Amino acid sequence: MPLFRKIEPELQQVIKDDGKVRLVWKDWPILGPSSVYAARLALATKFQGKFIEAHAALIGLDVRLTEPGIRDRLAAAGINVDRALADLESHRDAIAALLKRNDDQAAAFGFRGTPAFIVGKFRVPGGLTKEQFGQVIADARKAAKNR
Repeated sequence: MPLFRKIEPELQQVIKDDGKVRLVWKDWPILGPSSVYAARLALATKFQGKFIEAHAALIGLDVRLTEPGIRDRLAAAGINVDRALADLESHRDAIAALLKRNDDQAAAFGFRGTPAFIVGKFRVPGGLTKEQFGQVIADARKAAKNR
């Protein structure tokens, strides 16, 4: 996630400046068991309306992911970790199915790592600068108009 952590502020600025971009997060944990745990627990926070907070807390980690560290970081972000753990358990199959679907989609698009984006009909493997994001968005809109 280090590259994504680096480009996320620029991506968020493009979205804010444009005002018409819809961002859809697809958790795709590919960095080992700790990233899978982080993704699963972050998805469980949706049941308490805290996914955005969980994402923000975990994307900012600049240390090696550990399960206790993930839980501590979520708690510091105001997330009820005990509830998230309970929601993770009660929604285990749905969360696993979602992560499997995301993995299947990434494979179908030929993505080999993160970050990766779909902008309109364009596949964008890797990170972009704020200006490059803006250009891809403009190109996607132009392609959509020309259909």
